[in-house]
Amino acid sequence: VFGRQQRSKADCLHLVDLVLDLMKDAVIREGQLKIAGFGVFDVRHKHDRRGRNPQTGDEITITSRKVLKFKASHILKDKINSQV
Repeated sequence: VFGRQQRSKADCLHLVDLVLDLMKDAVIREGQLKIAGFGVFDVRHKHDRRGRNPQTGDEITITSRKVLKFKASHILKDKINSQV
């Protein structure tokens, strides 16, 4: 797959899908995924909280859930800021 020959678009899409599946599995299994020079994906738990229905103004309870948070590495941040 990583040779010097040209790859079809379908092959490239398949490879990207494989990598993304591996990343998803790692986040689900470990709760965190670190990619050197890029950043960290981290699963966080949000507790129940009070909120309001924006249409009616009624108070509601927003149930607890897990959210995925991303924090960029300082290398990525530096590269982005140097492009200004």
